[in-house]
Amino acid sequence: MCSDAANALGQLGWKRYTRVMLKLAQNILINLPPELSHNAAINGLNAMGQLPGPVRPLEGKKVAFLGRELANPIGLAAGLDKDAQAVLGLAKVGFGFVEVGTVTPRPQPGNPKPRLFRLKEHSALINRMGFNNQGVDAMAGRLERVRQSGRLSSTLLGVNLGKNKDTPLECATDDYLIGMTRLYALADYFTLNLSSPNTPGLRQLQHGGALAELLGRVKEAQQRLANGRSVVPVLLKVAPDLDDEDIDSIATQLAASELEGLIATNTTLERRAVQGHVHADEAGGLSGAPLTQKSADVVRKFRAKLPANMPIVGVGGISTPDNAVAMLAAGAKVLQIYSSFIYEGPNLVQKLVTGTDNPK
Repeated sequence: MCSDAANALGQLGWKRYTRVMLKLAQNILINLPPELSHNAAINGLNAMGQLPGPVRPLEGKKVAFLGRELANPIGLAAGLDKDAQAVLGLAKVGFGFVEVGTVTPRPQPGNPKPRLFRLKEHSALINRMGFNNQGVDAMAGRLERVRQSGRLSSTLLGVNLGKNKDTPLECATDDYLIGMTRLYALADYFTLNLSSPNTPGLRQLQHGGALAELLGRVKEAQQRLANGRSVVPVLLKVAPDLDDEDIDSIATQLAASELEGLIATNTTLERRAVQGHVHADEAGGLSGAPLTQKSADVVRKFRAKLPANMPIVGVGGISTPDNAVAMLAAGAKVLQIYSSFIYEGPNLVQKLVTGTDNPK
């Protein structure tokens, strides 16, 4: 009995020490140049994943999502771990699910630097990264090693798919199918990223006949790759800069295609919330606190239009338990964070898991 108590106290002390060290590391990273900080964080998370110890989500409010039970509803959005370099480290942080990418069929360097800007006063970021990544084969090799390790137990793993910048828009669907085919056995779900503002013309694929053709071919490939087994779910990620007519049209096509879910939203081109900031006029997508209400409104509108059994992943401006609870109330099934994770670090995950499990 005494040894059990000592072990419990030891574990409590270790957790407290870990939180303090993570906070210290976060304070250092947030004062480095943005892209240098990003790379350092990925290296640190990769190293963290190689350490012994459990790799599992924090226990919180359990939720059914895409046919699985998640230990908590807090996920990491795509964009942080573009090349699946730190999957185990991110899983150790405690996320219920982690989404890697955006990955394209062929490696590409992305847009010229500088391409990532902090707007600290607004708890926001502007990025025009341009799907910089090492390509689908490099990601497949890393995910194969993760799966073979057997350490990624109950953390759901999503892969965000994009098209190469030099792929003509009329051939874009081919790029998404290449990513699905190469990674089909390694992903728990796929996300079709049609909403990044940093690949020319990409957002045109969210509309009309282009969207209908893409969804139709993706669903055909999904069934073929499943080969009689359960399919790997596919979700669509949309922009926040949609009017009501856009939302109606996209919701109708999602329902008709029987896609498995929606992620709302990506970054915005709108700048009203950050007017006057030195970086406000930088090209790219704005993320973080300025999207809190905007993203929740888009989620609410889609929830009213989509079939009740089609889950929505709410993302955009979630940095507090109140934000998280409000997004769930708007109709999201689960949540993703990105910019707030950059600013506040891993300790935010515990805060949000606890806040959604025991809302005020």
